[in-house]
Amino acid sequence: MSDVAERLWGLIEPYVAAEGIELDDLEVAGGGKVSILRVTLDAPESIDVDRMARMSRGVSRLLDEDDPFPGAYTLEVSSPGLERRLRRPAHYAKSVGRDAKVKTRHEIEGERIHRGVIVRSSDVDVTISTDTGERSIPFDTVASAQTVFVWAKPVRPGAQKH
Repeated sequence: MSDVAERLWGLIEPYVAAEGIELDDLEVAGGGKVSILRVTLDAPESIDVDRMARMSRGVSRLLDEDDPFPGAYTLEVSSPGLERRLRRPAHYAKSVGRDAKVKTRHEIEGERIHRGVIVRSSDVDVTISTDTGERSIPFDTVASAQTVFVWAKPVRPGAQKH
C-alpha cells in the first residue's frame, strides 16, 4: 500500500468503524490531473443506498478537511458486491467457502488460472479446492483474484429433487 493510501486508511477507517462499518479496501488510482479514490465498505448486514450515500458524504468531508491530493479527485464509495476482488488476506478469509478464480504470475501445479472453492486462508497463502485437489497459492504469486458468483438453477414447481 502506498504512503498516500496508508494515510487515507488511517483517516477513513476510524470514521467508518464508528458507524459500525468496515473499511474493506481502499485504492488510489490516477495521480495525474485527477486522482481516483476507491473506497469499499462492508458490514455484516447489507448497506442500503441511503447509508452508502451518507458514508460517501462523510468520507468526502474528511477528504476536504485533510486535502490529501494535489489536484482534483474523484471519490468512489461502494460495497464489495457479489463478485469481489480479492486483494488482501482478509478478503480471502471472508471468502472461505465461496467459489473463486485466482490468476498467478507463474504456474503452480501446471496452471496459472486456478478455479475452485476457497477452503483456507492464512496471512501468507490461500488454499483452493479445485477439480484436481487442494492447491495452496502463496499471496506473493497472485496476479489477480476474485470471487465468482454461481447462479443456481431454481427447482421447477412440481419437480423432485434428487
